[in-house]
Parts: sequence; C-alpha cells; structure tokens
Amino acid sequence: MQTTFTEAQLRDPGTARANQILRACVHCGFCTATCPTYQVLGDELDSPRGRIYLIKDMLENERVPDAKTVKHIDRCLSCLACMTTCPSGVHYMHLVDHARAYINEHYQRPPGDRVLRWVLARVLPYPGRFRLALLGAKIAKPFAGLIPDARLRAMIRMAPKVIPPVSRNDDPQTFAAADQRMRVVLMTGCAQRALNTDINDATIRLLTRLGAEVVIPEGQGCCGALTHHMGMEDEAHATAARNIRAWTAQMDAGGLDAIVINTSGCGTTVKDYGHMFRNTDLAEDAARVSAIAKDVSEVLLDLLPTGSPHLNLNVAKGGIAGIDAARLPSDPDGAETGGLRVAYHAACSLQHGQKVRAAPKDLLKRAGFTVLEPADSHLCCGSAGTYNLMQPEISEQLKVRKVRSLAALRPHVIAAGNIGCMMQIGTNAGVPIVHTVELLDWATGGPRPPAFDRPVDAPPVPILR
Repeated sequence: MQTTFTEAQLRDPGTARANQILRACVHCGFCTATCPTYQVLGDELDSPRGRIYLIKDMLENERVPDAKTVKHIDRCLSCLACMTTCPSGVHYMHLVDHARAYINEHYQRPPGDRVLRWVLARVLPYPGRFRLALLGAKIAKPFAGLIPDARLRAMIRMAPKVIPPVSRNDDPQTFAAADQRMRVVLMTGCAQRALNTDINDATIRLLTRLGAEVVIPEGQGCCGALTHHMGMEDEAHATAARNIRAWTAQMDAGGLDAIVINTSGCGTTVKDYGHMFRNTDLAEDAARVSAIAKDVSEVLLDLLPTGSPHLNLNVAKGGIAGIDAARLPSDPDGAETGGLRVAYHAACSLQHGQKVRAAPKDLLKRAGFTVLEPADSHLCCGSAGTYNLMQPEISEQLKVRKVRSLAALRPHVIAAGNIGCMMQIGTNAGVPIVHTVELLDWATGGPRPPAFDRPVDAPPVPILR
C-alpha cells in the first residue's frame, strides 16, 4: 500500500511503525474470510482491510477522528485472526493499537461512552474493586431486563452465580517444588483473581508437582491489556511498568526460567512489552521480560512429557465416575469411550496472538483425554477483553455461533486457556467449562475441577448432530 506520510510525521515512532505496517498491506482481502465482525456484519469497513483504509486516512491527514471511523475501529475484536491469515505479514495488532491510542487522544466520545470506559478502566484491573462490582451486579441481576442500556445489561449478566472466595495463593510468596527443575514467576492476573480462583490454585499445584518453584512477586498486577485496548496508553504503560520492575527484580535476585501466564489475553500483551517500551528507559528490561514470558502450556510441554510418571491415565479415561450422569451428554451415535470428551476452545489471543496452537491439545492428549475441536475454531467467541461489555450485540451473535459449534461435539467438558472466553461461553455452554490446567492438575494427582460440581446453564441453541 502506498503511503504519503511526511518526514515530520515519520519522526513520531508510532506513526513510523504504522507506516511500515500499512506499506506491507497488498489489499488482497484474504483477511476478510477470517474476520468475525465481517462474517457477522458483512460490511467492508468492519473487516481488517476496511479498517486499514480508515486508519491510513486518519493518520496521514492527521485529522480528528469522525464518528464513522471510531465506530468501525471500536467494532474490531483484536482477535488477530487476520494476522494468521495474512500472506504479507501485516502486523495489524500494532496498527490498530496505535489507532486506538490516537482516537483516545483526539476524539471526544459521547458522555455515556466516556463514563463506561472510565468505570471499566478503574474497576476491572483491580480485583478488590471488581469483586465489589460483581456483588452489586449479582444483586441487580434479577432486574437486568428492565435496564434499557444493552451495555449495562451485559455488565450485570456477566456476574457469575457464585463469586469465589479470595485465594491467599495470590498473595506474594514462594511455593517450593519437591524436586526443583526450574524457577518461575506466575502472573496471577487481575480479573481472573475475582472471577475464578480455581485457575491459579490449579496452576500452582501443577507446576510445583512437576518440579517448578513458583514465585508470586510483590508489586505485580494487571498486565495493562484492558486499558491498552481502549487506547489508554499512559494507564496501560504505568501498570505494565510495575510488572516489568517486579519481574526483573526476581530475574536479578534469583534468576527465572519463565514468566508463566495462564490468561492468554495477558500473555499476548506481556510478550509485546518489548515493543511497547522500545523507545523508553525500560526498553532493555521490557525486552528481557518479553523474552521469557510463556503461556503455561508452553512451560508444561517440557515438564510433562509423554509417558510422564506423574500422569494418571485412569483419571482421564475413567473420569466420568463420580460425576452426575444426568449432567453429562452421551457419546454420539452410541460410541461409548468410557473417558472424558474434552472440547478444546482455542482462545484467539493464544492461537492468533501468541501462535500457540498445538501445545494445549497435545498436553490433554498426553493426559489421556479425548480431545475434540469445533468447526471454525479460528473464529472468536466474542469475549475479547471488554468487547462483550462494550459491543454486546455483536458479541452475543459470536457467542451463539461458538456455543453451537462446541455443543455439536457433545462434550463432557469444555477446556480453554483464557478466563474471558470461559466466562463468555460458560454462561450458555450446558456443560462445565474449565481451564486446561485444571484438567492437567487432576490428571497428575490434583483434585477434580470444582466446575464439575457446580450447576450449569442449558445451551441457547439446539445441539447439532
């Protein structure tokens, strides 16, 4: 794509990076085939190619963003399926992130939008505040249908039926491994600490059982993704900088083999810290952090090899025992395997953002589970951080598509690697949904995932055969 930025414009690092990305685009349109919003809305401007044209025009002309441009960029999920599809290597993530920061700086949003974004930025990244908000949403849930604003209804309906108790495992401390093979930091996250404490608890048990000393460092917190994707660059960088300082202190003090992240949306952002801070005093430390940041499944590939003595295949093959049979679908066509059928949902931030595709499925197979993949597994479920709260109508359509494709597999359980996806799909899945590490923890001697014993909702669409 030809661009006409001036030399003065290109002296800005963000604009210079945008220029590189724009010039890589060849207008081929392959991205439209895998873009979820284009699939739902059918509008060229709601495809990556269309948004690229809008961003180019906005940046080149240094114009105040208009409502039309903002609407179509706001509708982007940042699922990054376009980056997986693109034959030219267009780094759409960096381009749309820069566009959002530009919009945040130059566009005056309507009052309702400003209030909503302000609230989300000051609640979701803070587990204590988020817990209080969830409690309020739970109280308001019976009256959600009376609220006219779809975004407020979505926020209220997001509240889980049971708000988990605070886990003290998230406090700064070190968990020793019986037979230490590596030393890692576990990023405990922010929203996850309020929504589902089972995930971090299972991760700590699993890693220490397999030989990893797990450090929960003082000073870490939100990765910055929530505010980063809303264009709030200063706020995102401030929280990210605190993590960088907390983690490099551990790297310098005792050495680290990895920074383990079990929320894939956070992982995509942390792995990009080197780019985010490339022109700052933290550039070197940010690059060090990004270099050892790993999804938990990447670390487990080394710790849990095929034939590992830790694996209890009887759990995976006979794991149905003890679970209420009335809550489990029968195997399709009467083909009874005697084991758990696991539908694996590939989070966009993991498969597209981090390019981690095979590891979670391979680990579940090593543990003896029957792993199933839904049709169109590359398409987003509609969660996408705060997207399901700010674009609830589009998000709902994507959720129904995803739930239908998962239900068609008739699984006993759904596994995913991102808390946002789990919350989005779990509200209507009809079967338990758990993090991949919870199943692996169970298969290596840990407790059965608590989600198996909680009530689940029925799916909103018929199960397809």
